[in-house]
Order: sequence, then C-alpha cells, then structure tokens
Amino acid sequence: MATTLRSIRGVVPLLDRILVQRMKAEAKTASGLYIPEKNVEKLSEAKVLAVGPGALDKDGKRITPSVAAGDRVLIPPFGGSTVKIGDEDYLLFRDSEILAKLTDEK
Repeated sequence: MATTLRSIRGVVPLLDRILVQRMKAEAKTASGLYIPEKNVEKLSEAKVLAVGPGALDKDGKRITPSVAAGDRVLIPPFGGSTVKIGDEDYLLFRDSEILAKLTDEK
C-alpha cells in the first residue's frame, strides 16, 4: 500500500536529517530575455524547511543541528534523498552534508 502525502508538513526529519527545498534559478535575464528551462542551472542554494532533533553521540547525548527552519544554506550539487510531493521536489540531507549557512551580512 503506497502512502500519498498531501503536504510537505507531513514529512518530519529524523535524527540529524534536514529537509530543504532548492531555490529556483531566475529564468529571465537582466535584459528581460527568457531562458529555456532546460538551460537554467540548478542553484546550490536552498531553504531549510524542517530539521530533525539531532544525532546522538557515543555517550547518548543529543548533538543539535547547526541550522534551523527558515535558514538559507549551501548544498552540494549532487546527493541527498529526493522527496517528491505533487510537482515539487524536496531534498533530505544529513547535517554534516550541508556546506554552509548563508547570511545577509555584508
């Protein structure tokens, strides 16, 4: 029996897993020309949607993840587990696979 999810809210990451959605690249140039969808590169930037409680160390203590829901992060171009809900693709990564946390500081 297959399980069908109606919303991404039904996905709760376990341990040190982090649920992200890859940011969509702009399909329009600065001059107003539209780029065909197949030529638009996948961005390595993603938004964190949900975070698991964290992994356990060898002493059984919980290690809190380094990111929180709502953060913008840099993810590797390949990897992660894909979760498809409707027409949208989401990715599950381990905390250690997240490359960087992005901030708006200058």
